[in-house]
Amino acid sequence: MIEEVNELFKSKSFNKLHDYLEELNSADIPLLFDNLEEDECLVVYRLLSKTKAAEVFTYMESDMQEKLINALTDKELKAVIDELFMDDTVDLIEEMPSNVVKRILKTVNVKDRKVINELLNYPEDSAGSIMTTEFVDLKEKMTVEQAIEKIKKIGDDKESIYTCYVLDDTRELVGVVSLRDIILSKPGTSLKELIVQNPVTATTLEDQEDVAKKFEKYDVTAIPVVDKENRLVGIITIDDAIDVLQEEVKEDFSKMAALTPAEDSYFRTSVFAHAKNRILWLLLLMLSSMITGTIITNYENAFASVPILVAFIPMLMDTGGNCGSQTSTLIIRGLAKDEIRIKDFLRAWWKEARVAILVGFGLVVANTIRIMIQYNNLELATVVGITLMGVVFLSKSLGCILPIAAKKIKLDPAIMAAPIISTIVDTCAVLLFFNVALLIMDI
Repeated sequence: MIEEVNELFKSKSFNKLHDYLEELNSADIPLLFDNLEEDECLVVYRLLSKTKAAEVFTYMESDMQEKLINALTDKELKAVIDELFMDDTVDLIEEMPSNVVKRILKTVNVKDRKVINELLNYPEDSAGSIMTTEFVDLKEKMTVEQAIEKIKKIGDDKESIYTCYVLDDTRELVGVVSLRDIILSKPGTSLKELIVQNPVTATTLEDQEDVAKKFEKYDVTAIPVVDKENRLVGIITIDDAIDVLQEEVKEDFSKMAALTPAEDSYFRTSVFAHAKNRILWLLLLMLSSMITGTIITNYENAFASVPILVAFIPMLMDTGGNCGSQTSTLIIRGLAKDEIRIKDFLRAWWKEARVAILVGFGLVVANTIRIMIQYNNLELATVVGITLMGVVFLSKSLGCILPIAAKKIKLDPAIMAAPIISTIVDTCAVLLFFNVALLIMDI
């Protein structure tokens, strides 16, 4: 694709290039801009039809959007903004610097600017912040024929026409009706006969992640957003829900790896920003691990008496961290998918406790056999075995308890992932190991 465009561009076959670009998927065209000079990007963009240009614009990275906005004339910019859906315009404004925002708003009419300001006033992670106000609304008293006529009249400017929303005179949501049902019904049929009442809805202040989960649960392509009086104020489409879920997954992965989530992609985030996102967590974990070092120092006499004890510290710490990581990953995933709720705390812990006993027993047997073959020391095998069973049980319990506790106090469960649990388990493992050794070996 890149070679083809470069070939047409160099030969100045702009008519052929226009036809070629029109055949490409809008999501693929922004990839070309990464391989073209800035002035070449502008030429290629101006070759696109008005509708295609707006579609391509929504798939661009924010820095490329900013460059294009600065390069386009006011007339060209207005043509692009007019073709964007309202939620895309709001997303654009949120990502642009103030000087660019002022230029964008100059191209928007007073009515649309009022709607944009209303959408921008919703909390950042709320349903209201990601909804669009461009939907098809119908009246209950309409016939199928009248509904089709209205859809044809206004549908071209709406983000979705496949689900239509039936409102009363106060704009209160009565129900929904699918375009399929409208088309397949007889012309004189009243919409009242086709309405699905009590549809799945979201409120303007509802968390956007909770709304996105409803798409998966109820298998819908759009969800109406209502205010406190059940008046329809917008809709959220499935493409926006997917974006929310992707962003949440990205954020959770960062937190599970003890990283502060970055707002931009890997290569677009500066080295300084990457370092800043990592160093705070690394400092916290490093300082926390010093507790383990202090504990080990306090047991220098035990080392001197039985030096072989030191060889088992890494194994016990690693095993504990791995066990805790396994459990926390499953619990965090379960909480994210609503398979596990806060009220399931004891049920989840009891399940993990039984898993810990079975896993711990298997590890103890294997480790005891190894110690007896290598050292022929039953006392050492007993110390390591008891510690290993305790560490496995403790780590799996913490892996279950901490994410649920975080959820309970309104924190993201993802922060209670492997790095945090490993640090806590390391300290507990060393403390337990030497206390068991002192008790059994009489050091």
